[in-house]
Amino acid sequence: LLQGMLSFLLFAGALHVDLDQLKKDWWAVLVLSTVGVIVSTILIGAATWGVGTLLHLPIAPLWYFVFGALISPTDPVSVLGVLKQEKVPEALQATVAGESLFNDGVGIVVFTILFDAAVTGQDFSLGEGARLFAQEAGGGIAMGLVLGWIGYRALRSMDDYALEVLATLAVVMGGYALASAWHVSGPLAMAVAGLLVGNYGISYAMSDVTRDYVVKFWEIIDDLLND
Repeated sequence: LLQGMLSFLLFAGALHVDLDQLKKDWWAVLVLSTVGVIVSTILIGAATWGVGTLLHLPIAPLWYFVFGALISPTDPVSVLGVLKQEKVPEALQATVAGESLFNDGVGIVVFTILFDAAVTGQDFSLGEGARLFAQEAGGGIAMGLVLGWIGYRALRSMDDYALEVLATLAVVMGGYALASAWHVSGPLAMAVAGLLVGNYGISYAMSDVTRDYVVKFWEIIDDLLND
């Protein structure tokens, strides 16, 4: 799921998010997708730790927070699916969709940091956790910007719908593999790259025929993986 389906789902979902609307509510998206996920992880972890203590379960405390990180992010697939079906105002749709995409990426970063510490048995420190978070999340966003720009330039340089569909696939598959190799967040990279390709590549770098093929291709991918 993490190494295969998620990159395609996040990229496909981000293609349909209005970047201009997202910019207007960027502060709400940022706070909800970062602080919201971290606070939720702490609250759920503390609550389950308390229950585990009462039941005298032989589980290390850090595993409770791993569980908190696992279930804190909202499901971007479900959220985007609901937004497509309901008549939601565009501003609210962009905010909720953007928050859903980014909190999923942030949640995976938090989960990975806590999970690695729990598995290795190393003492977890807030300072080291913050450093790893900045590396994973910041690196993922930066890589997404680079991948989105490369994808946009590649789409502008050609006028063949088959090649342009393959170019978007290359951004997702190659970009996610590169993010994993460089130990930065692939999900965040895909969300950012999808936003750029969806708002600039589809609008300014494609003919009408290519746009139709690319949009329908990613809609099929989205539907297949959701099912």
